Amino acid sequence: MNGKGPEDAGSPADSPPPPLDWRFSQVFGERAAGEEVQEVDIISAIEFNKSGDHLATGDRGGRVVLFERTDVRNHGSRREMERQDYPISRHPEFRYKTEFQSHEPEFDYLKSFEIEEKINKIRWCQTANNALFLLSTNDKTIKFWKVQEKKVKQITTMNADASQTVGNGSIASSSAISPRVYLPNGGCSERPDNYLSNDFSFPPGGFPSLHLPVVVASQETNFVSRCQRIYAHAHDYHINSISNNSDGETFISADDLRINLWNLEISNQSFNIVDVKPANMEDLTEVITSAEFHPIHCNMLAYSSSKGSIRLIDLRQSALCDNHSKLLEEHEAPGSRSFFTDIIASISDIKFAKDGRHLLSRDYMTLKLWDINMDSGPVATFQVHEYLRPKLCDLYENDSIFDKFECCLSGDGLRVATGSYSNLFRVFGCTPGSTEATTLEASKNPTRRQVTNPIRPARSLSNLTRAVRRGAENPGDANGNSYDFSTKLLHLAWHPTENSIACAAANSLYMYYA
Repeated sequence: MNGKGPEDAGSPADSPPPPLDWRFSQVFGERAAGEEVQEVDIISAIEFNKSGDHLATGDRGGRVVLFERTDVRNHGSRREMERQDYPISRHPEFRYKTEFQSHEPEFDYLKSFEIEEKINKIRWCQTANNALFLLSTNDKTIKFWKVQEKKVKQITTMNADASQTVGNGSIASSSAISPRVYLPNGGCSERPDNYLSNDFSFPPGGFPSLHLPVVVASQETNFVSRCQRIYAHAHDYHINSISNNSDGETFISADDLRINLWNLEISNQSFNIVDVKPANMEDLTEVITSAEFHPIHCNMLAYSSSKGSIRLIDLRQSALCDNHSKLLEEHEAPGSRSFFTDIIASISDIKFAKDGRHLLSRDYMTLKLWDINMDSGPVATFQVHEYLRPKLCDLYENDSIFDKFECCLSGDGLRVATGSYSNLFRVFGCTPGSTEATTLEASKNPTRRQVTNPIRPARSLSNLTRAVRRGAENPGDANGNSYDFSTKLLHLAWHPTENSIACAAANSLYMYYA
């Protein structure tokens, strides 16, 4: 957001940026018509690295797949490419780089349950010596990976001329007392059961029949993935989040009841910094759903709960951060409470903006943008699933109401995005007066359906605690019958410096740009 929030992004004379024209650019792993998707191939995590030159995905089969940017040569800028007359694509292009098996299925014999290999989160770490580093986690174990390009070594020649042969008489013997046994490598021994004894004699000139291969490094290269460290046995419950610290040395991992602080260099110990487990589990009223480090201040982090609240904590206050430094929550309207209130209020994902001042959260029904300096409520709310409110009973019966949708912000902080059903995702403008609310479909359809909302009346945030912007609530019929709840777009990521979005629909990775 470049230091500006929705309330101060521009002066009254400034107009909000025009809506972006989103276009489809690439797809990886798209299945043919009628092809069945295997459960292990479904993508479960997406993450751009800090530069945006690499993209990582994880799937339910425990694999991590890496993609690299190809339209920026030698990691140069677009302007440099223009000066050097390199061919420039009109949109960001990525290609498959490599993949590796990050996690395998395990069985906990003490607790008698199986630990899935599914990748829950991927986080990139700082690069060094042209090597890529990243963290990946399943429900119980976090792994630190190094991916490096290495030249392929090949056997090219032998060190001896094949025309030179050795006969039985070519090896002279200084002793004729005992019979000699000739060995396969050209040597000989008086006692085959102990041919390394002192009686062992070398023929003059060595062994011309001993051929050794010559190994040289070719121009061909491949990518080698190596697990550097394994951070295990620190969580009793399923890990839902990992987040790197801005100091480049530590990271956090969070499960339902605890948040642990790790040092990247130390895998056998961690520090418990948040513990919400009550003395009696019957008194448990909320759990941790997501956690994220502040992008600038290494001593600050935020975590969300199943009750729809976000807590900011300061690691300088105490070793165990039982008390939060700030609480962000929206008070429910009187008389609006129902059986589903707590379920749909649960926050499934939070993301800090680059400026560190704003925070985006996603619950089942809405996207909310928060200013961490304002604890009176969100500065903007975007309706994503309001059309589903009459269907909450059906969604509860088929467990769809528990789906965990992710969210993301653009690098400039002007827009936010999240996924929905029928492989749709929504992009909203979050500057004052913006009416941008676009729905896009990630599918095999070459036309890539795009629906833009009618112009909404401009609303100033200067005199409002929060503004509610209603998005493209249903491009189908009024009852939402056009939506397929068996297909859902849960995972997506925004390129850190460009208007480009990577999103996952089942086993397919779709790329869009504007």
